[in-house]
Formats: sequence, structure tokens, C-alpha cells
Amino acid sequence: MASNCEQVEQGKRSWPELVGKKGEHAEAIIEKENPSVNAEIIPEGIVIAQIYICNRVVVWVNKKGIVISTPSIG
Repeated sequence: MASNCEQVEQGKRSWPELVGKKGEHAEAIIEKENPSVNAEIIPEGIVIAQIYICNRVVVWVNKKGIVISTPSIG
């Protein structure tokens, strides 16, 4: 039986096509395309723990709520 992390990583792992889109839209797309992950919108400049979490996708957004880097698992 696959571990939770293995199950998550069998789905889509990154979303470069979402750079430049609204954060809320990106969050919905990510969770639709890989229901095993939890997308989190984080404003640029906020410090978060730099540890790998296999079911987390960080969606970095600017002050206008636009995705500024490729969301990916971790």
C-alpha cells in the first residue's frame, strides 16, 4: 500500500501555467487537479517554514493577489 506522500505525488506536482493568474483561481485549479493536496495562498514577503510537506502547495502571490512563481508540491 502506498504512503500518503506517494499517493499525493502520483498526481500533478507543479502548475507553471498558473503564474500570472489570480491566487484564488490557482488554488481552486490545483485542488481540482490533485485532490490530495492543500493549496495555500501566501503573500510574498511572508516567512514560512522551509520544510517539505508532501500534501502542501504554496501559492505565492503579490500585493494584487497574482501568482508570482510556479506553485509546486512541498
